[in-house]
Amino acid sequence: MNGLPAPSAPQGGGQQYDPNDPNIKRLNAMMESCFGKAALSGVMGFGMGGLFGMFMASMSYDTPFTPGANPQPISSLPLRQQLRVGFKDMGSRSYSTAKNFGLVGLMFAGIECGIEGYRAKNDMLNGTAAGCLTGGILARNGGPTAALGGCAAFAAFSAAIDTWLRQPKDE
Repeated sequence: MNGLPAPSAPQGGGQQYDPNDPNIKRLNAMMESCFGKAALSGVMGFGMGGLFGMFMASMSYDTPFTPGANPQPISSLPLRQQLRVGFKDMGSRSYSTAKNFGLVGLMFAGIECGIEGYRAKNDMLNGTAAGCLTGGILARNGGPTAALGGCAAFAAFSAAIDTWLRQPKDE
């Protein structure tokens, strides 16, 4: 339940969780609320997006010029300035990707939890509908065609991930 081991399940060192422990109760209450799920997904998405953005920025030096109004070859700059330009670019790209991933995680988890609470069911339709709504909302500024495309793409991706996660495990 909620990713926490059952109270009677022993852990690595033989520890057991007390179901009456106030910290366990708080964690369970947070993960049972839509606000808690959405907030945690947003924070985790922000962290994952930051790491992904940093990795992608470190791999994208396909141009030998510094960004800005007066481009000049990076190789002509002193090493310290080359590092400064590289880290500044990596930081801005990482932060931008982190914000986007955090927003997607926050929106998707919040919408999915709201749909699940409204329907009082836990099935694939919740994730698929949440994916459609999230994709449509994110693409709304591109017009109706972009919103429909975003809806279809996010819904298909959500359905594929849900299908894969709900498969019986081979043990």
